Amino acid sequence: MSKNKEKQKKALIIQGGGFRTGFSTGVLDAFQTYGYNEFDVYIGVSGGAIALSYFLSEQYQCCFDAMCLLATDKNFMSYSRMMSDTGVMDIDYFHEVSSTKIPLDLNKLISNSEEKEVSIVLTNRTTGKPKHFQPNSKTWVDAVIASCTLPFVTKGKHLLQGVEYMDGGWSDPLPVESAYKNGAKEIVVIRTSPPDLKADQTWSDYFGSFVFSSNKKLQNCFENSHLKYNKSIDFINSCPKDLDIKQIAPDSPLRAGTYSNSIEAITVDYRYGVQAGVNFLSSLKH
Repeated sequence: MSKNKEKQKKALIIQGGGFRTGFSTGVLDAFQTYGYNEFDVYIGVSGGAIALSYFLSEQYQCCFDAMCLLATDKNFMSYSRMMSDTGVMDIDYFHEVSSTKIPLDLNKLISNSEEKEVSIVLTNRTTGKPKHFQPNSKTWVDAVIASCTLPFVTKGKHLLQGVEYMDGGWSDPLPVESAYKNGAKEIVVIRTSPPDLKADQTWSDYFGSFVFSSNKKLQNCFENSHLKYNKSIDFINSCPKDLDIKQIAPDSPLRAGTYSNSIEAITVDYRYGVQAGVNFLSSLKH
């Protein structure tokens, strides 16, 4: 009986995307409004890990509030720090956001995570390999920060349990295949980009492969991250017969970007996400 149940795990995956996470939190707030949370497995990548955290703690609209705060608070974003070790975005500021500004209810978060599989995707800064980190109350916020630590824009690395990590989107940006290999037979993916839009190598990919050329494993991670992403899209479009994947994604690029933002853009994306979430839940009834 337990083995059969294991084969039927249902996973929720939340893609990263910086300030495009406004869309994801809109979807998740729609889920909260209608009491929809039927998952056994939860996977958050980068900004998706922030959205996942506030969703599991059942804090309606708090992730949206956090996105708007981070978009306007100079303690978080300042171009005067461009050449500093902190980076333009002080990702460590999320410690203060989650503890005092928009407190994350860790007690409820941990309670709601009992008997669930929760992982936050990180990238090992030495090997370039993905790490699906299972957080607890002591490591949760640090795991989120590690998953959001963008090279060149933030400090570029975050120490967690003696290991240096960076943004999980570089090694496993859309972990559908990882979830399937872990036993998920149903997957709901919240995307922050149009479903069939494939990625090209970005300026940060090029820059990373040059800066870290002395570390071939890490160089390879930067050179191939867009290929991993595109491979995941191919997996979604031709997934195994024993796997059901449902996507909730914008039809066109969102207003906010990974780094670019405004409260107006985040709000538009958030409302779009709420409607997309409602549409998804309506489709389940038919």
